[in-house]
Amino acid sequence: MVSAPVLTRERALEVLGTVPDPEVPVISVVELGIVRDVEVRPGGAVTVTITPTYSGCPAMFEIEKDVRSALVEAGATAVEVRTVLSPAWTTDWIGPEAREKLRAYGIAPPGRAESGGLVTLTRARPPVPCPFCGSSDTRLQSEFGSTACKAIHVCNDCRQPFDEFKAH
Repeated sequence: MVSAPVLTRERALEVLGTVPDPEVPVISVVELGIVRDVEVRPGGAVTVTITPTYSGCPAMFEIEKDVRSALVEAGATAVEVRTVLSPAWTTDWIGPEAREKLRAYGIAPPGRAESGGLVTLTRARPPVPCPFCGSSDTRLQSEFGSTACKAIHVCNDCRQPFDEFKAH
């Protein structure tokens, strides 16, 4: 009889690296930076600590369900998903490879978050480079995009509309 492989923390993180963010499926929940910690106890029970991108994020229910399903399929005997709100998530937790995946997908990756994690809508912001042609000759069309974490821009050179993942 072949026994199931033991689930390790490294393997659990690898599995979570395959769970896509439901709102931006080109990056995983690990790449997005919302998976804060993973603990695997003897016997295969797993606790995953996550921080939502913002309070009230509607995707969190789906993310928790997908995290549980992926880990159980990988051999976890039980999965607890713990949500922590402090420190607050920031786009600075999105790594360089995930930022490039966003750009290649047609979403302008976020710039650096403002100090203190505050989002200022009234202050003039630098132009957001177009993820399609790279031009900085772009304009903000709407501060509110397809999700609360995105804004809509238009490139004046290639004329493509595109989402920007807002820094916060």
